[in-house]
Amino acid sequence: MEILVTRFILIALYLFLIGCSFSNSDFWTEDKTINDLRKNSSKIFKKTEIIKNELNPNLKIKLEKNKSNIYKLDDLTNNEGIYLIKDNINKLSKFNFSKIENFDYFETEINFDGKNFIFFDNKGNLFKFNDEFKILWKKNFYSKEEKKTKPVLSLANSGNKLVVFDNISKFYLVNLDSGDLIWSKTNNNPVNSQIKIYKNKIYSIDLNNIIRCFSVKDGSELWNYKSENTFLKSIKRNSLLINDDIIYFNNSIGDITALNANDGSLIWQTPTQGSEIYENAFSLIISDLVLKNDNLIFSNNKNEFYSISSKNGIINWKQEINSKVRPVYYNDFIFTISNEGYFFVIDNKLGNIIRITDVFDVYKEKKRKKIEPEGFVLTTDKIYLSTSNGRLMIIDIQTGKTISILKIDNEKISRPFVFNKKLLLIKNNSIVRLD
Repeated sequence: MEILVTRFILIALYLFLIGCSFSNSDFWTEDKTINDLRKNSSKIFKKTEIIKNELNPNLKIKLEKNKSNIYKLDDLTNNEGIYLIKDNINKLSKFNFSKIENFDYFETEINFDGKNFIFFDNKGNLFKFNDEFKILWKKNFYSKEEKKTKPVLSLANSGNKLVVFDNISKFYLVNLDSGDLIWSKTNNNPVNSQIKIYKNKIYSIDLNNIIRCFSVKDGSELWNYKSENTFLKSIKRNSLLINDDIIYFNNSIGDITALNANDGSLIWQTPTQGSEIYENAFSLIISDLVLKNDNLIFSNNKNEFYSISSKNGIINWKQEINSKVRPVYYNDFIFTISNEGYFFVIDNKLGNIIRITDVFDVYKEKKRKKIEPEGFVLTTDKIYLSTSNGRLMIIDIQTGKTISILKIDNEKISRPFVFNKKLLLIKNNSIVRLD
């Protein structure tokens, strides 16, 4: 009798497992659907050749110089916009600090509050500066042991509140006026994303692709959403933005997700990579997401540039552009620089490439292979592009050609920032101001 019962159990278990693999099975339906989407994506978006040729290089592109069209960075939507910068850069000054180790592996950013700016050093010291590099306050909220870990900080502000996340799983809120600590908390994992503050809520994504929402009031967690995770992590931080109570973000395997910013409920999700991404997630580098006119744009180092509807996640168009830098909208144009040093001008509505010019043609072939763009800002007639070899390239938008190159350092520098019509750049041991 015992043998019969055992055989019956084994047969039932076998039938159950076989049934789970039937095409019409309802078991693991959601997972199957996502995998199907990835399989289809890999078939539709097959590997393409990286563009290394100019297109319409003699086409002149002139942007309107109407001041009403000038707009600054919208931090919530990552929309960089067009800046006013002094025409002639003839002076360099800098503020030195203790060297940030592994600077090349982090996307350090300066935080601005409108009148002043905030940064940090490798001991976790927070500095608030005015326009002339005068220190308004200096604060440190780390123990002696924590300082030895040399924390790298990520900053965001709203009103007179500054929120700080670090790579040792700590986060805290500071009074931006006085620098005094309001509260301090410990996270489950280090943060790996941009930080946003919206309607008294703080949003971040950790190393396990979990987006978390915290209260500005006391740092308590309000909700979290777990997106797909991988064992091997991308070296690129995840991007997130917020608009009209919806938060949009990418994870390390290329999924673009929209959530209700109030409760974290899923609105839509669009995978952009095939099933092979699980083995190669560490190599995927996605640019910051940018939102304008209900369209999300972004690119990656897999030779893909996307425009996706923010309403439903449907892909508007896709182009073959290999770029890790944040693209910029202006009127009906999108501007970006490829990893190979080509300046692309794209039609926003249809995704057609209008012009491609080679801005790295000032370098010899052997040298240019070692150089990559780090980021850029636009004025109405110039692009200021920072590079991985410590240079700032000034490019004429009308012709698409490099005008001049300024040597800032021999190693990586950050993307450019604009503050009071002056350019700021971060090195591993200083902030550089150009005016």
